[in-house]
Amino acid sequence: MLYVGLDVHVKHITICVLNKDGKLLQRCQLPCLDDVIQFLMNLPGRYEVCFEASTGYGIYFEALSKIASRVAVAHPGLLKLIFRSKQKNDRADAEKLAKLLFLDEVPTVHVPTADVRAWRELITFRGKLIQKRTRAKNGIRSLLRSVGCRVPKEFGLWTIRGMEWLKQKDLKQPMQNLKRDMLVEEIETLTRQTRLVETELARYSKDNIAVQQLQSIPGIGLRTAEAFVAFVDDPHRFANSKKVGAYFGLIPIQDQSGSTNRLGHITREGCAEVRHLVTEAVWQGIRYSPTIKAYYERIHRQEKDRKKIAIVATSHYLVRVMWSMLKNGTLWKERNLAV
Repeated sequence: MLYVGLDVHVKHITICVLNKDGKLLQRCQLPCLDDVIQFLMNLPGRYEVCFEASTGYGIYFEALSKIASRVAVAHPGLLKLIFRSKQKNDRADAEKLAKLLFLDEVPTVHVPTADVRAWRELITFRGKLIQKRTRAKNGIRSLLRSVGCRVPKEFGLWTIRGMEWLKQKDLKQPMQNLKRDMLVEEIETLTRQTRLVETELARYSKDNIAVQQLQSIPGIGLRTAEAFVAFVDDPHRFANSKKVGAYFGLIPIQDQSGSTNRLGHITREGCAEVRHLVTEAVWQGIRYSPTIKAYYERIHRQEKDRKKIAIVATSHYLVRVMWSMLKNGTLWKERNLAV
């Protein structure tokens, strides 16, 4: 068995090949994936391949899986913890990956199918559209405040009537009117794009049983359910619910030494979009679910300074429950969580 480490970049791919004893056999640099495949197919005997997860890692995984005995996609964050070196270059990185593969110590990541990867990308893209639209709306609010203009209370600013009022409002200065027109156009464009994306997402998840399961939870809507299902993909790949909380970055940073145990803010690893959606769902769950409300209040303890802690803890609880529901194929049930 040969062990191949690949350090992948846009313009070139560095290759390091170790023999069955872990000794350097060959090293080279090729311009593209097709050349790498041709190189690997000319190797004598069977081989395993390892490379670091980055943009487009799914394409490399699928192509290499057709010719290699095993393909391991390494977690970039965990690799930094394993290898801390002041001398970092492509050749060294490729050799380190090959050595980890030889030792069978590669911290791997889950590689979903092409459909799920595209699903994840569209969910993340929707989140970015919402962020851009929010910035444009804040720009409008700032502009109106700068000219001392108040929105009439009879209608909301982002309703059809409100947008018409905004378009017709004369802000006196031509440059301010131009800024207003461009921001309004941006908001309308982003709103239209968001609707197109949401229509496609709804079509894709229409018959997804897992998405329907999660919507049985009070406060969990279609957007939150589909995002969680897409990024969890296979619930059985997690050993327990704590691993799911860590995957979405909802566990605190820990620094323990002897009897001292310091807990910091959450790690914020994984998909930020899922964390954002689950946190929004928690606020709705507190309103409509006695179980979620009881859990939140138990952590909150009616202390003003613990409000953020309680929301994060409840988000962690909800994520673990959602994973359990997917794993066991069950629906939401209210529970007695009274202190």
